[in-house]
Amino acid sequence: MRHFVKYGVYFLLLAVVCVACQQKQSLPSLKETFSKKDKNPFGGYVFYNQVDVLFNHNVLHTEKENFETVWQNISDTSSLYISISKNLFLTKADEKAMLSFVESGNTLFISSQHIDSTLLDSLGCKVVSASPFTETLENIRPTSVRMDTIVYDKPGPYNYFYLPLNSYFKSYDTSISNVLGKNDAGNANFIEIFHGKGKFYLQCEPRAMSNYFLLQQKNYQYLQNIFTFTSTVPQHVYWDDYYNKRNYKPSGKNAKSGIGLLLQYPQMAWAFWLLLLLLAMYILFGGKRRQRIVDTIPPNTNTTVAFTETVGHLYLQKKDNRNIADKMIMYFQEHIRKQYFLNTSQINDGFISTLSRKSNIPQADTEALFALILEVQQSAHINDVQLLLLNQHIQKFYKNKL
Repeated sequence: MRHFVKYGVYFLLLAVVCVACQQKQSLPSLKETFSKKDKNPFGGYVFYNQVDVLFNHNVLHTEKENFETVWQNISDTSSLYISISKNLFLTKADEKAMLSFVESGNTLFISSQHIDSTLLDSLGCKVVSASPFTETLENIRPTSVRMDTIVYDKPGPYNYFYLPLNSYFKSYDTSISNVLGKNDAGNANFIEIFHGKGKFYLQCEPRAMSNYFLLQQKNYQYLQNIFTFTSTVPQHVYWDDYYNKRNYKPSGKNAKSGIGLLLQYPQMAWAFWLLLLLLAMYILFGGKRRQRIVDTIPPNTNTTVAFTETVGHLYLQKKDNRNIADKMIMYFQEHIRKQYFLNTSQINDGFISTLSRKSNIPQADTEALFALILEVQQSAHINDVQLLLLNQHIQKFYKNKL
């Protein structure tokens, strides 16, 4: 009987393993939601539960309304409000409510890669967000953040392997601010700002709040360090569940149409109503046709692009990467001459600076592009990887030129 039970257990384990092996293994979603219920790599499940442990004397209140509404319904003087999102977009009323909330003695922690510029201007600081040129899978590498070594006993570094944490605070008022954390380049990405009776804690790398980051080795200590200087027993602890969803379609009573979202910004509302007035005036006074229909003359077809693509396909079939690269660079330089009226015969610092200003492309990205072009031109042999990288950078220049 004992042997029968023993072999039965072995058979059961073997069956479970076989079933597990037959199931499809799907990759987790990499969407950066930072939601308290999201257990995917860039959800906020771990952060939310760790905050619940840190402030175990409080009940976490989940807020699903904008900050203006939240502040109208409370009168706290020593509470903590936590907001984590990819982008923090605020109305003027939200910004005023946040300033009033902190001025009354409360603490507001914000972690977002793109913090609304109106709030940053009011606090006297500016953020440089990560360049879109670095937000590609080819730039994944080990990266880290660390706390200030003077202030913290366990400053890190806290490492993980993903896109680099390059966002940082370019400027801030040193008379009311303290730097609490930096990225691996030594730039401040976590600061404390005193305002009235309370404090703002601004952190511009929300990926460091994600499940994936916090589950790496001892990275949970980074979260503990963030709330070191907040009250251990705040009056209330609020968890934002509104601004992390502003990139998604709203529902329920918070749902607004496209026009509703437009009209909540005064400047856009004025522009919208003025446009409607001009349209009404045109229909009233100029809508009547005064002459016969004039046939549309079709514009001249630009055959240069079609010719270049045809030649490129011919060279691609022959695997002549050198000729393909030369044609790409030649066409790119012709585009610069026609679009920005610049002489491409001499590529120097002045040329790059002028092109960056005219095309609205960061100078560092422009320099990187022309450095890659120079490297390709000087290479004796161009492999497929170099050719694809050159094409990718040139295409990004075209797409970001506006």
